[in-house]
Formats: sequence, C-alpha cells, structure tokens
Amino acid sequence: MTIDIGGPLLLVGAGKMGSAMAAGWLEQGLAPQDLIIQDPAPCEDAQKLISEHELVSGENPALPSPPAIIVLAIKPQMMAQILPALAQKANEQSLFLSIAAGQNLKTLASHLGDKQPIVRAMPNTPASIGRGMSVACANQTVTGAQVEHCITLLSAVGEIAWIDDEAQMDAVTAVSGSGPAYLFALTECMALAGINQGLDAKLSWQLAKTTMEGAGALMRHSPNNPVILRKNVTSPGGTTQAALDVLMGKKGLPKLMDKAIRAATQRSKELSGE
Repeated sequence: MTIDIGGPLLLVGAGKMGSAMAAGWLEQGLAPQDLIIQDPAPCEDAQKLISEHELVSGENPALPSPPAIIVLAIKPQMMAQILPALAQKANEQSLFLSIAAGQNLKTLASHLGDKQPIVRAMPNTPASIGRGMSVACANQTVTGAQVEHCITLLSAVGEIAWIDDEAQMDAVTAVSGSGPAYLFALTECMALAGINQGLDAKLSWQLAKTTMEGAGALMRHSPNNPVILRKNVTSPGGTTQAALDVLMGKKGLPKLMDKAIRAATQRSKELSGE
C-alpha cells in the first residue's frame, strides 16, 4: 500500500498525537520525502522518525512546493498565532486538516479565508497505538479527492467516520474524544474497590486492567452488541446481577453517564465559542 496525496504533506506539531499519525502514514507507504515536520521541539518519538527516515523538519522547514495537505496537530491556543504564516505557504488547493479540539470550521476559516479547503477531525488517544477513532467534517470547498485523502490519513491510525453536520462534533468529542478517560476512570474505580475488598493492590490492578482490555477485545470481535454481551455474562440472581443492580439502578451508571456526556458536550461548545 502507498499513500499518494499529490504533493508534500506538512505536519505542524510533532507531539504524541502528531508523531503517532506520522508513524502510521510512513508505515502505510507515505514516501519520506513527501512528509515535512514543522515543530521547534518535536517529541522523542518524532525525533526518532525524523532520524530514521531522514525527514525534513524544523521550526520553519523549507517546502519544495505548496503543500497538498497541512495537518494541524497543535494546541488550540496556538492557532491564531501560527495560521497566518501557514496560509502564506499554502495555495488555494492546499487542504488544511485540523485535529485541534475546540476549533470549528468557521474559526479556522477566519484565519485562512472562506475559499480554503478545511477539514476538522477529532481523533482520540488510542490513535497513538493505531487503534483510534476519528470523526471528521469538511467545509464546502473540500473536494471529493481531498475527502478520500483525509480518510486515508486518518485510517492509518484507526477507524474514521464522516459527518455532514458539524454541530455533532461537540457530542463526538464528549463520547469518543474524552471517552478513553471514562474507561480509565472505571478501571481505576474497579481496582480500588477490589483493594477495599481485601485484594492485594498489585493483583487488583492487574485484574481490573486485564479484564477491561479483554472485554474491549471481545466487544470488538463479537457480532453481538454490548447490551447482548452484558446479558450473556449476567446470570439471574448471581454475582454479576448483584453488581449490576447497583450500577444500572435509578441513580447508577446510565444517569451518571448521560450527565457526564451532557457536561462534556456543553464544555466543547463553550471552547468552540458557541
């Protein structure tokens, strides 16, 4: 497999997420000479990629031509400072692919112009191991070919879904963008509860982490949805049922999760200036 986007790809920001994406692109066949990294202080993983593949990089690297795609993997608060300079490196056919949280298409266009093709995507942290979930939306200037290029790039680090209504991105952020933290928190709570029941701390953490990992793998590979899987492991009157009577009760997990997702969605709207 090869990745051909019709020109150079400029990656702006080589932190954990940016470097993970770059590693995925190179592994999937992007030519090293087509990848240019702009970052004055790339993370350790990115430094290894730069060294191993002899990538062009730096605070303001030279470009052989206007980039076909500029991937924005920087912190949201840096956008206003860096986008005007990036706009000078692009032409009207250059696609900007932003993975920065809280920066909607309108905000990005205010710095780049209404005619600039822009895609906004929300990946999550499992992308760092190639198991991410990304959701993307585009402005009206983006072509079908550019959509396909974005799908190729984001698929290199996991799965991707495409939406037409950007307003859904706040809920996407709440469910998948923030979602890994919810699972980490649940694992933490399980381990601590086991310790409270007398388990050795090391064993309790092992049980919680391995159980969560195994259940996730089972859920991915099973043809059944999570509701069926939950019922399959729950014997009437058994230990699992006793626990689920608490977790799924009136004041339990369904109500708490709905409240949590609602809060995260609202915060995403606030960060986007809505």
